[in-house]
Amino acid sequence: MKQLKAASLITAIKTPYTAAGEVDIATYDVLVQAQVDAGVDGIVVGGTTGEGHLLNWEEHLILIAHSVHKFGDKLLVIGNTGSNNTSEAIKATKNGFAAGMDATLQINPYYGRTSTAGVIEHFTRTLDIGPAFIYNVPGRTGQDLTPDIIETLAKHKNFIGVKECGGNERIAHYEKQGIACWSGNDDESHDGRHQYGSHGVISVTSNIVPGLMRQLMDNENVELNNKLQGLMGWLFCEPNPIAINTALMMTGAVKANFRLPYLALTKEQRQQGLELLNALNRVERVGDSLSLLDDSDFNYCV
Repeated sequence: MKQLKAASLITAIKTPYTAAGEVDIATYDVLVQAQVDAGVDGIVVGGTTGEGHLLNWEEHLILIAHSVHKFGDKLLVIGNTGSNNTSEAIKATKNGFAAGMDATLQINPYYGRTSTAGVIEHFTRTLDIGPAFIYNVPGRTGQDLTPDIIETLAKHKNFIGVKECGGNERIAHYEKQGIACWSGNDDESHDGRHQYGSHGVISVTSNIVPGLMRQLMDNENVELNNKLQGLMGWLFCEPNPIAINTALMMTGAVKANFRLPYLALTKEQRQQGLELLNALNRVERVGDSLSLLDDSDFNYCV
C-alpha cells in the first residue's frame, strides 16, 4: 500500500492494434518500456485510454497478466477491472489479482446507474478483493462520486485513494483529510500536485511525453506546465482516447490501426497537433518520427 500511495506518475497506457484488429503485444511492450525508461511509477492497463471497453475480458485479462510478467518488476501494474455490472467487476478483479496485478481501478456503475447506497455496496464488494483506486469521472458515468461516498469508502482497508476528475478544490478537500488523490485531468495535475497537495496524476499525456510529465510531478515548474497546456488541450479536443491514438500514430510509435467506433482526428486537427508536437524536442516524444499522415493511412477494424 505504501508503494502504491508513493506513485506520483501513473500512465493510463494505450492498447495498440495490428492491421487485423488484434492487440499488438510487441508494440505494447515498446510503449511500456518507454514509460519505464522515463521513470513512470505505474501503468493502468485497459483503462479508458487503453480501451478496456473495446477489449473482451479475455484480451483484457491477458494484457494484465502479460504486463505483470513482462514489467511487474519495473513498475506498478494497475488493472482496470471495473464494470457497471457488479458480478463482472468481482470476477474480473479476482482474475486480475490472480494474474499478479498490484491494484485495481474501479468505476461506479454507468448508464444503468444505481442509488448512493448501491454505489457504496458495489465498490465495497470489489474493495473486499484487494487494493483499489476509485475513479470519479462523472462526464463518462453520469454520476458524481460525492464526498459522502468517498469518505465512507476511504474507511475500507483496501482503499488506496481516488482518481478525481472533479477538480483541484475537491482534491484539496480530500487530501486535508488524509484521503489520497490523483488528478484525472492532465491540465490541472501540476497545480494539483504542487498547490493543492495531490499525490500525483493518472495521465493520458504521459503516453507521448512521459519524461516531461515526470518533471511536472517531481518539481514545481510553471514554465513547463504552461508550455504543455496546448498539447494537453489538443489531446482532449475529441473524447479520449481519439487524440492520443492519433498522436502516437503520427509519431510512429504505433501502427495506424483503430478499433471502431474511434476514428482518427481530422486533417485540420492533425495539423494543429503536428505543430504542437514539432515544438517539442524529438527525444521528449515517444516515437521515432513525426508526420501529418493522410486520411488513407488509417485503418479501421471492428
